[in-house]
Amino acid sequence: MELARSSDSLVQQELIGGSKPIAAGQREPVLVREVRLDPDHLEANRIVAFTTGGESGRYYDMLRTQVLQEMDKKNWQFLAVTSPTAGCGKTVTACNLAMSIARLPERSALIVDLDLRKPMVANYFGLPRSGGVLSVLDGQIPVSAAVTKAAVGPNSLFVLPGSAPTHGSSEWMASQTMTVLLQAIKREFRSHTVIFDLPPMLLGDDVISILPRMDAVLLVTGVGSSSVADVKECQKHLERVPVVRVVVNKASEKIDTYYGYY
Repeated sequence: MELARSSDSLVQQELIGGSKPIAAGQREPVLVREVRLDPDHLEANRIVAFTTGGESGRYYDMLRTQVLQEMDKKNWQFLAVTSPTAGCGKTVTACNLAMSIARLPERSALIVDLDLRKPMVANYFGLPRSGGVLSVLDGQIPVSAAVTKAAVGPNSLFVLPGSAPTHGSSEWMASQTMTVLLQAIKREFRSHTVIFDLPPMLLGDDVISILPRMDAVLLVTGVGSSSVADVKECQKHLERVPVVRVVVNKASEKIDTYYGYY
């Protein structure tokens, strides 16, 4: 299912932040931006799961299979990706996982940048950050107008990028407006696996505020970046949310990120 499949479904979508919705009878088209990603830019930013057969990409394919098996058992759609602290590689993991899922036949993926403190998904993909999540939350544009269809090779995925960093991130995360946004995403992308790139858990209350609205969590830790105490502190906050996998991000001489699971 593609977002642009039906003009009727797009014109009926309400603006999130309280602005006047478009009436169902009006024909005001909303176009999904379509861009082709630069493979060289992706590889330079460690986004490697857009093609099959790569040495580093196969680790993300393994992670993809494990995550989807767990999510399919419970019919889960929303996956949060977070880390204990900064520098663990959570955004790289989220982007690669989304791309790996998008390569599967009969699977679709949407990645949403909800790291409102430091949105980086657009940077990794080489996309502009204008008209992103905050524009939707502010009621300036509907979800469909903020989403970009990003293609590389024969595959594509949908991206809802972040905007400029905001200091009011925790208030947005806990707001009713965010709840309405998540409901709109669930409705408009009901056949997609939706990956949310969240801020690091221990840098504030952003993640704790939105975790109850997620189906499952992928925790990304980094050797040299996450201490045992950090991981244990995260576990306290994750007791009520299923953790599908813990990724251990390790340094390597040849490739910046390898991954292990437990």
